[in-house]
Amino acid sequence: MRSFVVAAVMALACIPAARAADAPKPTNRAEATDVIRRLRRIVTPNGIERAEKVRIGGIDQWVTVRGDDRRNPVLLVLHGGPGYVEMPLNWWYAHGWEEYFTVVEWDQRGAGKTYLINDPKAVAPTMTPARFNQDTDEMVQWLRKNLGKQKIFVWGHSWGSYLGIELALRHPEWLYAYIGTGQAVNSPESERRSWAYSMKAAQAAHNETAIKELQSIAPYAAPGKPIALKDAMITHKWGDYFGGVMAYRTSQEDESHAGRLSPDYTDAEAPHIFDGNDYSERFLLDGVLNLNISDQTDFKCPILLFEGRHDRTVNSDVAHEWFEKIKAPRKAFVWFENSAHEPESEEPGKFLLSLVQYARPIAAEAGDVAP
Repeated sequence: MRSFVVAAVMALACIPAARAADAPKPTNRAEATDVIRRLRRIVTPNGIERAEKVRIGGIDQWVTVRGDDRRNPVLLVLHGGPGYVEMPLNWWYAHGWEEYFTVVEWDQRGAGKTYLINDPKAVAPTMTPARFNQDTDEMVQWLRKNLGKQKIFVWGHSWGSYLGIELALRHPEWLYAYIGTGQAVNSPESERRSWAYSMKAAQAAHNETAIKELQSIAPYAAPGKPIALKDAMITHKWGDYFGGVMAYRTSQEDESHAGRLSPDYTDAEAPHIFDGNDYSERFLLDGVLNLNISDQTDFKCPILLFEGRHDRTVNSDVAHEWFEKIKAPRKAFVWFENSAHEPESEEPGKFLLSLVQYARPIAAEAGDVAP
């Protein structure tokens, strides 16, 4: 009997060591991203899962291509910023998209992995809107040829919405539809409304710091006067704080942190995912802040806008007013009532539903969907 008790005690003593050795994962970033990678791995017979460098505009640019069935239509993501890549958040907001589309994430020139695999000094002279528009043309041509598609969908977000609209004007024959979110139309007017919103919110909250900083740049975005970057930083700082970038949140910080869990970036790359954001803004943000394409109202391809009701980063009311004036073979506008600038992250279910309801049927009419 005594030997049995001793054996039992010895066995129990070993349990903590065994449990420590078999501690539940993940215990670090590498293990966490491996869990995400395995869960999102494309395993369907007709699926496609690629991550590669593509030679675009004379440099290597990083692309991922993912979908459960390669017979589905292609959806190219044109990320915002400039330089704020969407690829790191694909695992969070776009997993469901891959059941209905072949989703292409592209880290543009000067952004994300493309920034990390090129010499920033060598790329600097090419950081112009004209070069980005040419890159977009080359990327779409590569996709059409490589994936065997006559037409694709393009989703442009924020800065990417400028690239997308310009593409729709140049090459409507390449597109089933252009889809815009955080649609840039008349930036000076958007900035004026952003300042007014932030000031009103600051006064309602009795936030004296915000009121003082906003007053220091008044009159902001005055007609006929270029917008200074330092003034824009103040306006956007408080617009973000008062829910203009993510509704009901004071910052975009949680979304950025989620991006660093992306399995598309190594442990070494993860801390530097958004290094290209500051780099790109130095070359492009001034032009974005003073952009006005509101006179462009005639389109030869369908136009779909998915807009956050509370977007004050790129004012969604300005986008809606412009949308009411445009002419296109087909158009639709969807409000996301609980979103600001990031409805794909803030209301991912409704965003997927909108893509399936408004975009995919256009490709279905052409027979370009999986059965």
